[in-house]
Amino acid sequence: MENKDIRGSKTFIEVMMPYVTYLGKRLLSLIPVLLIIAVVIFILINLMPGDPVMAMLDPEKTAAMTIEERNQYVETMRAFLGYDRSYVERFFIWLKDTFFKGEFGYSIRFNKPVNQIIGAYIGRSFKVNILGFIFAFLISIPIGITAAVKKNKFFDKAVTVLTIIGISLPSFFVALLLIMLFVIHLKILPFSGMSDPRGVIPDWKYLVLPVTVIVITSLASLIRYVRAAMIDVLQADYVRTARAKGLAEKVVIYRHAFQNALIPVVTLIGMWIPGLFGGSIVVEQIFAFPGMGYLLNQAYNYKDRAVLQTALLFFGLLTLLGNIFIDVGYMVVDPRIREGKVK
Repeated sequence: MENKDIRGSKTFIEVMMPYVTYLGKRLLSLIPVLLIIAVVIFILINLMPGDPVMAMLDPEKTAAMTIEERNQYVETMRAFLGYDRSYVERFFIWLKDTFFKGEFGYSIRFNKPVNQIIGAYIGRSFKVNILGFIFAFLISIPIGITAAVKKNKFFDKAVTVLTIIGISLPSFFVALLLIMLFVIHLKILPFSGMSDPRGVIPDWKYLVLPVTVIVITSLASLIRYVRAAMIDVLQADYVRTARAKGLAEKVVIYRHAFQNALIPVVTLIGMWIPGLFGGSIVVEQIFAFPGMGYLLNQAYNYKDRAVLQTALLFFGLLTLLGNIFIDVGYMVVDPRIREGKVK
């Protein structure tokens, strides 16, 4: 009975293999969907008005050129960027370079390949959004549970009023309020950027305001979701049975009720993943924080099509990964779904 006990229980690998197989199938199913997203993105970006080649011309450099030299320079740049080819040919070249070579084109804004700049921006966005994501859930889960347990009492009513106010406040308004308080009046936090070139202000201070805006704007919806899910579960028969057996109230709430209330919460997390990065466009622009949202806005303003295509493909991939997270999360928190999906 190698790797098994006397009762013949399965090894860890045997238990996990169905989950790994299911996850592998779901990841493979992303490929055709991602290809469709890539086609749509390419078509929409290339329908944008304006000529990216003309947008990248340096007036000082071309001012001394003759008309023939300027035209020759434009044609050279057009060939360099691939705009002398047909739409279909350009699409398949972009597809091959993106998915097989990891090359995302050339940025006319930064005058360098996109793959040399995109990684740093993604990393900064992940830092801000994941921190905001973690803090928002650490705060919202206990508040939502407490509000559900104390339904219609003072705490629940106060939370309901605050969440309604929170949902009504747009992120840019919250950002401006925080800037007015902590930057202008208290003068304890920096206004924009990600680091101090003098090395006087610690880097973590530049994260405080963007992360705080994300947490504040996320809390209201999260608390309402957790509260509603817990109220439904607390009215279930098995919860009343657990209480009738004399189990401690904390055991009933956190072990029996909250575990079953996690399904709608998992759904929210899966939808929140791409939503957070999409919402960070406004936050990063206000604080001039160089993340993916800031890069996307800059790429749109400068008609930097290669960066736009890459950024939009990144957001599309996040949405697909969020859906996979929901499926896998269901399997983890609900044994009934687990038995139905993994065989």
